[in-house]
This record gives sequence, structure tokens and C-alpha cells, in this order.
Amino acid sequence: MLSHVFVGISDFERAFDFYSVLMETLGLRLKFRDEDACWAGWMAADAPRPLFVISKPYNGGPATAGNGQMLALLANDRATVDRAHAAALAQGGACEGPPGLRPHYHADYYGAYFRDPDGNKLCVCCHEPDTTAATQAAR
Repeated sequence: MLSHVFVGISDFERAFDFYSVLMETLGLRLKFRDEDACWAGWMAADAPRPLFVISKPYNGGPATAGNGQMLALLANDRATVDRAHAAALAQGGACEGPPGLRPHYHADYYGAYFRDPDGNKLCVCCHEPDTTAATQAAR
């Protein structure tokens, strides 16, 4: 469905540091980084698309966060949601909702919300049931 997602940033190094940790936590790999052009992109290890791209705005204007705009990144499990949220906050992000179930979306929706250093709102979520309890009970 998506080719790429582009997020405007104001400080390339700060944004790169923030997103590098977040993308590594989610198991995404760096596809490119160009300091001169102030942009970088990440992708899944097993597919060339979609890409997640950060850059300064093309028109040269300031990067601004949209009102009502949010990107949701998929995590494989709930523990990854927890780690991604913690990593985002450790890298200068601001909490917009701690990790937890959001049953008003659906019974297994587990998400966390935060803003990057430029104010862009992000979510990391998992749609799968919690298998931790089942794994521990089987031991």
C-alpha cells in the first residue's frame, strides 16, 4: 500500500540519532544516509519498500508537526513496543501515551505514543495477542 513515509526534521544529526535507535529497536535497517543532502531512510530487512525517510523539508522552510498527523510503526510483539517507547524517550522524545492495551481499537491492540524531537507524533503498536503468559505457563 505504501511506497514510503517522509518525516520532516529540522536538525539532521539529532533526528538521525533519534530514529537510528528507534529503527534498530524495531528491526529495520538503514538503507541510505546522506549528510550533505540531510536525509536518511530505513527499510525492513526482507523488502525494499516501504521506506521510512527523514529529511529537512524540500522547500527549505521549517519542519513543523501536523495537527492530527501520526505515523504508526508496527512491532512484532508487545515487548518491542515497550523497548521502542523507552528508546524514543531516552533519545529525547516526549511521551504521548505509555505502552499498554487500547481495547477500544481491538482486544489485542497494544501501543505506545510519543513525539520525536521535532514534535512529529509516532506510535509503535502490536496487533497480536500476548504470548508471554502462554510461554511462561508452558514451562
